Amino acid sequence: FRRRWLLLLFSTAVAGSSAKSAGGLVRAMDCYHSRRYAEAREIFGELARERPHDQEIDFHLGRLALGCDDGPAALAHLERAAQAAPQEARIQNALGDAYGLAAQNAPLLAKLGWARKCRTAYERAIELEPKNHAFRWSLLGYFCVAPRLAGGGLEKAHRQADAIAQLDPMNGRIARATLAIAEERFAAAFAQFEAVLREHPDDFLALYHIGRCAALSGREIERGIAALRRCLTLRAPEGEAMPTQACVHHRLGNLFERRGDAAGARHHYAEARRVHPDFRPQKIVLRN
Repeated sequence: FRRRWLLLLFSTAVAGSSAKSAGGLVRAMDCYHSRRYAEAREIFGELARERPHDQEIDFHLGRLALGCDDGPAALAHLERAAQAAPQEARIQNALGDAYGLAAQNAPLLAKLGWARKCRTAYERAIELEPKNHAFRWSLLGYFCVAPRLAGGGLEKAHRQADAIAQLDPMNGRIARATLAIAEERFAAAFAQFEAVLREHPDDFLALYHIGRCAALSGREIERGIAALRRCLTLRAPEGEAMPTQACVHHRLGNLFERRGDAAGARHHYAEARRVHPDFRPQKIVLRN
């Protein structure tokens, strides 16, 4: 109820917004936050035809285009949004994602230029909001995958993990576990969550990440399955970057594949799509 009220306040406060477009924005945002992305993209697209220079609409259309790997549309919307609101950290971070997608798809000689733009946008987002750990996650991911020529390196990723830990201890654990898996220090990855579970055995995030560590490493598969099955009995935390029940089923599918149980894997992958019809496994964020 509170979220709907805030959305309504926001939509009716937009200068010159008609009652129809205000209602459309409420519906679009509700779909977006409910992860009904195809529906959200359609409604935002209709709003964009009525209000072609609205930075909020451009931001969300850019994010939705990223989810569909539509790089040209993401760049067009997010560059326009960034030009309209250069001090908006969330727009800079999303623009970094768009530049990163462009780097992946660019010809070899153009990759470095796009990668540098990606890093610059991520660093600008952190400069604008240094206490937002989500933006530091973006830079951590960049350092993990970018070559040294483009400024990448795991030692830089570790510094971002330390900064994340100072801002949010659980996210810090997840960041350090992610890097431990990248370095094949699997016991260290699991250890990040064991202390949490000793004190809070039903902590959803700790259980989920035991399962994720098992899925990514191929170690302690039965333990990972048990942890994720427990997650299915618990309420998932809210938040755009938080793992959902669809993510839980997807990771269970990963583990059943590793176990050699094709039928079990198919069941959980199908459940992920049933729970979240717009679920795209390739778009699971780094920390999920």
